[in-house]
Amino acid sequence: MAAALFALTMTACGTQQGGQAQPAGPRPSFSPRPTCAQPAEAPTDLPSSPVTSADGGHQERQGRQEEPQEEHADRPPHYAENHAYRQQAAMTAEKRAWGQASAKLIRAELEKVRQEGGAGAYGVFAEKRVAAALARLGCGEEHGVYIGNGFYSVHTGVVCVSGRVTKDELTSEVHGAYVEPQPGTGPCVENRGGH
Repeated sequence: MAAALFALTMTACGTQQGGQAQPAGPRPSFSPRPTCAQPAEAPTDLPSSPVTSADGGHQERQGRQEEPQEEHADRPPHYAENHAYRQQAAMTAEKRAWGQASAKLIRAELEKVRQEGGAGAYGVFAEKRVAAALARLGCGEEHGVYIGNGFYSVHTGVVCVSGRVTKDELTSEVHGAYVEPQPGTGPCVENRGGH
């Protein structure tokens, strides 16, 4: 207990290093995720709209639109607090651009799976085939890859890319990691229960 109080006090007050006081501030308590599905060059186009659609047999969703404030007026008083576990990490325009570039690479690999055919029940491909496609981009367990029933999600080390890949559908959504993701799924799957 005393050690925890000491650590808290040191973090709150700053530290001395090399004779100069260092500013106090939040320090990450975790190691950043390794990256995968990264484009060869930095994206140059920053997104202007949080949601866009693409034609040609697949849907491309780059984010969620915020609900207008009027829609929140009839919610119970503690709705926001009770649903805080579903919040996503914020994204800058630069992170969103990297995420969109990653989503493009991921869709290209998943399109190969679709072109090879062999979908099973309900048009869903075998999970190991989807995992192999993501692995070709360097995405594995350490990236929180989750695959199930035509759904996939991966944390690229920058943002989450999630979507569906079935015989008839290929979608992707770029979003931040969830505060409290669905247990056992990785950081990019929305929690369907409560906390």
